[in-house]
Amino acid sequence: MDLINVVERSFANEKVASYPKFKAGDTITVTLKIKEGDKYRLQKFRGVVIQISGATPFTKTFTVRKISGGIGVERIFPYHSPAIDSIELNKVGKVRRARIFYLRDLQGKKARIKEKKFSAKVEVPATEPETEA
Repeated sequence: MDLINVVERSFANEKVASYPKFKAGDTITVTLKIKEGDKYRLQKFRGVVIQISGATPFTKTFTVRKISGGIGVERIFPYHSPAIDSIELNKVGKVRRARIFYLRDLQGKKARIKEKKFSAKVEVPATEPETEA
């Protein structure tokens, strides 16, 4: 038996993390559990998803980029990491690429991503004709 197949089967029994669906261009907040000495604290990392790579949830990673003090900071997170406490979807971006590395070269207003607008269709239920008695 192939060793990789054995490991993948053992991971298949574990619970897959249930995060909101996001893609490149979306702005997310990743809450991480950080251990400092004996204590744990939660730290939030908010930025734009640049890419998602990996085939299965156990090999999937995503890269988040933010600007901190005028300097671009990127961080790669494993999708199935025990250090991730939660992921919150803040904005859905409108981009045409799956990997938006061109964002690294842009500054200021050019580095903004348009937000995808959703139109909510409201259906009015059909009213029954009233009968006169």
